[in-house]
Amino acid sequence: MTLIDLTTPVARSSRLDGLPVAIIGAGPIGLAAAANLAERGIDFVIYETGANAGSSIQKWSHIHFFSPWKHLIDPACRRLLEAAGRTVPDGKALPRGGEFVAAYLEPLSQLEAIAPRIRYGVTVDAVSREGMDRTRTAGRADTPFLLRITDADGVQEVTARAVIDASGTYLSPNSLASSGLDPLGLPAVAEHISHALPDVLGSERARFAGKRVTVVGAGHSAANTLLNLAALKREEPATQITWLIRNATAVRVSTSPDDELATRAAIGQRVERLIEAGAIEQLDRFEILRLSPAAVGVRLTGHRAGEVVDHETDVVVNATGFRPNLDMLREIRLGLDDIVEAPKRLAPLIDPNLHSCGTVEPHGFAELQQPEPNFFLAGMKSYGRAPTFLLATGYEQVRSISAFLAGDIAAASNVQLVLPATGVCSTGATGSSCCS
Repeated sequence: MTLIDLTTPVARSSRLDGLPVAIIGAGPIGLAAAANLAERGIDFVIYETGANAGSSIQKWSHIHFFSPWKHLIDPACRRLLEAAGRTVPDGKALPRGGEFVAAYLEPLSQLEAIAPRIRYGVTVDAVSREGMDRTRTAGRADTPFLLRITDADGVQEVTARAVIDASGTYLSPNSLASSGLDPLGLPAVAEHISHALPDVLGSERARFAGKRVTVVGAGHSAANTLLNLAALKREEPATQITWLIRNATAVRVSTSPDDELATRAAIGQRVERLIEAGAIEQLDRFEILRLSPAAVGVRLTGHRAGEVVDHETDVVVNATGFRPNLDMLREIRLGLDDIVEAPKRLAPLIDPNLHSCGTVEPHGFAELQQPEPNFFLAGMKSYGRAPTFLLATGYEQVRSISAFLAGDIAAASNVQLVLPATGVCSTGATGSSCCS
């Protein structure tokens, strides 16, 4: 793995002069990157797939964060909002996803320093270097990045001096199958498979009320959905809830009583009480092999206790966590950990077998750099398949990256982070709402 010189940013050549930094994603981390770059007078363009800032968070707008407002606001964003006379949320309240977008991300995205630089409805299909695939080395650091994008006008290409990929992982769920591959038979039953964190008490109520619902996954996304389904069952008693997990127990939602994120600490206990009361059936040690249509609903076939068994249900909620979309980066030189798919220098710091959300060490550009000069993964995507992500961690990442791109190596290297003490978040829990 060839690393760039940590003592100075890559020199800007005449080919890079005047080009913006490309930010992929207008979520909280992408907007924080924009705020930090704006404060340093560095031009940028944000490419966002959705029609508004925080479009992925809107998909789970009904779910509460585990962190209070005071841990959810980026310092540079706060300064920009306050300078514009905007009210900035603060305090100990735990906002829902929709409240977070409405009270924070939308006002932030509308600021004069940011709004003209966001392009909505744009999908970044691929990132490369102008006139270079990943095999060419000579002059690579001085060659502009090339982003192939799709928008309402079709496919086109744009250039940038640097790229911060803050596109997140919510749109790339893990597989239902234990192999990591899509289970056999998935296309034939796709209509019975729900995304993580469905709004079972609101907009999607009709899909779940009175149905047999199986939630697959052992993390906090699964636990949140189970609690909402239990509330639905109290109103619609015919609703049947099964929690399917691969292991004997779901230790991933059993956090320490010392967890400063009290709501998260209690979630596992609430689910356990519902299981004990018979409101939720737990189907443990079940590894899904294939899916097939049943007379009514869908049949899950898997291994359990050494035998091949079937489980039939009406709706399956895929709450197995998320993974980064790396297909778009085939022509970028990446140095990723073989296991969690995070940057190699970052991976040991976030290993979910050793670290909780609150024990991750401060880190910045040095840990996030790639063999591709001036290309950075940031936010949840930088964590690969590890679930132990806090927004505050991502905010410090992009502060450091922005300082590096500005040539302020002292500030870029001075990474500091104060996180709430937390219990253990193990592999398989989701990132978007597990810790933030």
